[in-house]
Amino acid sequence: MTPTVSVVTAHPRLLAAVRREITLGQIGSAWREALDKVWAVLRSQPGLWTDGHNVFLYHHGKGRDAPMRVDFGVEVTRSFEATGEVKATHTPGGEVAQAIHVGPYERLGETHLAIHRWAAENGKTFAGTSWEIYADPTPDPSKLQTTVAYLLV
Repeated sequence: MTPTVSVVTAHPRLLAAVRREITLGQIGSAWREALDKVWAVLRSQPGLWTDGHNVFLYHHGKGRDAPMRVDFGVEVTRSFEATGEVKATHTPGGEVAQAIHVGPYERLGETHLAIHRWAAENGKTFAGTSWEIYADPTPDPSKLQTTVAYLLV
């Protein structure tokens, strides 16, 4: 099923994140180690995290196979001092093309492609930043929900 793409106004989300410079193909092997570092800091600072979600923030390079900066993060309640590689950052605010992916993470690419097709069909241009907001996990992979957003120019 093709996800519905909508244009919405996104508000910045404050994140505790670890940044990596990687290619698209390296995301699967990079995210866990980065998020483990973030969660270690969150556990050591009571109140910094309450119910925020994991967020992967992509600063796209030139071309699909080019290296890009990725912030592997978790939404937090307030700013904080950097601890090792874990630093405060935020998603941008503004107009975004957004779709909700429902299903296994391995199929997230389908939702990204749907947003790219929608942009081409509607003459929209991306600003070079996108992000994924992961909803609470569920034991049934067919019910996993992830919001995919691309900042528009």
